[in-house]
Amino acid sequence: MARTEPFHAPRNQGFVRVAAATPVVHTADPAANMVEHLALIEQAGAQGCDLVVFPELSLTGYAIDDLVMQEALLNQVEACIKPLAVAAQAAGVIAVVGAPIRHGDALYNCALVLAGGRAQGIVPKTYLPNYREYYEKRWFAPGASVRGGVRIGDDWASWFGGNFVVEVAGRPGFTFGIEICEDYWAPLPPSTRLALAGARIILNLSASNVLIGKAQDRELLSASQSARAMAAYVFTASGWGESTTDLAWDGQATIHELGARIASGPRFSTEPHLTVADIDVERIGLERMRTGTFADCAREEARRAHEDDHIGRLLIVDDDAPAGPATGPLMRAVDRFPFVPDDADRLDQDCFEAFNIQVQGLMRRMKATNTERLVIGVSGGLDSTQALLVACRAFDRLKLPRAGILAYTLPGFATSEGTKSNAWALMKALGVTGAEIDIRPTAMTMLEGIGHPYARGEAVHDITFENVQAGLRTDYLFRLANQNGAFVLGTGDLSELALGWATYGVGDHMSHYNVNGGVAKTLIRHLIRWVAEREMAGAEVAPVLRAILETEISPELVPAVDGKMQSTEGTVGPYALNDFFLFHITRYGSSPSKVAYLAHQAWGDAGRGDWPAGTPDAEKVEYDLKTIKHWLRKFLIRFFQTSQFKRSALPNGPKVVTGGSLSPRGDWRAPSDATARVWLDELDSNVPDA
Repeated sequence: MARTEPFHAPRNQGFVRVAAATPVVHTADPAANMVEHLALIEQAGAQGCDLVVFPELSLTGYAIDDLVMQEALLNQVEACIKPLAVAAQAAGVIAVVGAPIRHGDALYNCALVLAGGRAQGIVPKTYLPNYREYYEKRWFAPGASVRGGVRIGDDWASWFGGNFVVEVAGRPGFTFGIEICEDYWAPLPPSTRLALAGARIILNLSASNVLIGKAQDRELLSASQSARAMAAYVFTASGWGESTTDLAWDGQATIHELGARIASGPRFSTEPHLTVADIDVERIGLERMRTGTFADCAREEARRAHEDDHIGRLLIVDDDAPAGPATGPLMRAVDRFPFVPDDADRLDQDCFEAFNIQVQGLMRRMKATNTERLVIGVSGGLDSTQALLVACRAFDRLKLPRAGILAYTLPGFATSEGTKSNAWALMKALGVTGAEIDIRPTAMTMLEGIGHPYARGEAVHDITFENVQAGLRTDYLFRLANQNGAFVLGTGDLSELALGWATYGVGDHMSHYNVNGGVAKTLIRHLIRWVAEREMAGAEVAPVLRAILETEISPELVPAVDGKMQSTEGTVGPYALNDFFLFHITRYGSSPSKVAYLAHQAWGDAGRGDWPAGTPDAEKVEYDLKTIKHWLRKFLIRFFQTSQFKRSALPNGPKVVTGGSLSPRGDWRAPSDATARVWLDELDSNVPDA
């Protein structure tokens, strides 16, 4: 179905723009605080925000002690609500502010949802701290069981008390719930039930004074709750201007999504500011749908809930609110390489884990089969290099001589001297048993036997010509394994499996065990670079690895034309883009137009955003939307329509990366005779050519 809003509009791609506001606090001065709020609401509207949330008791300040129970102060608080609600409507945002609110004969610490020119709903704080430096029960009543409407000035709030999920009309997935400070320190925070009831964004209005190490604790809670609740978590705490009679405040503001921090604001700032990020509510919904445990838990919670614990839904309809900017850059980072982190420390950790997962998998298979030898084809390319490095490490850990690794280079009609020399240099440097078998005579015999034109001297380099060579290489390896009491170690990677870039059955598609089947091509590059930089395989190996990294990716099955070798990426597209497509389509089930949009955000400008540590300047490229759409179309055809039969018959191998297994026994199961029509139609309907 075609989307109605512009392609480049974040809200058209399932995003909600949220701002965590950190105002300057005027102690016990609601009118002055209202002015601060008005300015930040206007800024939020100007930045195209859909939702802006302020700290706990933001209209009065948190640390005002017994002043919070003064009639004059409470009256002024109520007088400020209407102007703020009108301002929020004019700015086109929903504002959530903190204030003390009277209900009946009690006072509550509340969050007010301002939209449509009035307070639509009010959430009182559930858990009141009354220990160490906090004494909230001196002033406030707990809000867990209170229900009913409340008058604020001339308006009635449609909802007061309890827990409810706010749903914004006309914005699929724009649902949020609210908890206040201490609530998320509880063993069972309200946000857990709010998420199970459908809230995809959780807001936390907090005061939370600062102590050494407390910022890390709050960050941990926000991250873990966003991961466990499969939600976004927006946290904003009181900052400059709060009373420091006994406490201090840092104004911490963070936004997390599914466990990952996507935005954070400056701490200890003396200026009012917004921390803004685009939250992918569509992604959150897809993740919940794909994780059956979430739905099971939601059903169980609904079954157990008492009537007075029921979580309701507040629908906000505001047709008069102006829309935010239609287009513009996404206000969050989008990883160019979803399988390769940008952060150097995280990349180091990921490489360590990936490498050792591969090694551990191979060690276990060798022990299970009581095998002390293996056979591997070494081309001088990335994949066989990584598999050989893994094999060497596995043999070392099993205390087996590397001579038991029988490595063969199998040159064919298009093998270049450069890759063959790299293969030999690698085998010698690693101390494995190396050998060379020229497959050309056998290949020519087969081509003659089937009457192929190449055997008659014609320059026909078709798929048969290529697969005769690819099949023979694997056939030699299997027979060598039989002869030497060994098994064949596969080298094909996750990216090739996604694209079907493997010769089926008798070709490189098959092996006895494949350590690379769960590793994307983009990660393999960094794994080899990681081994080289740390000289993990020896100082003499590092230069060879660097030379291999600089070699263009090629199957070398078709002779070079005008000195230019056959290019894999020229046929299937850049692996950087293909890995991006693969991750977002298989990990989240995102629509092709959403994937194209995210790819353009990530790859549209080489100068924007971070690159993984060690990325050579030559690899820091950019792609326009037309190019992205071109290669995405090819990916969709290959992935959904032409390659599944190969993935339905894969050898064993360890899963390595999140969202990265195409084994029929693992993450991805699909029919081999499907069509890509649905995905191609969605792409063509919703993605412009430029």
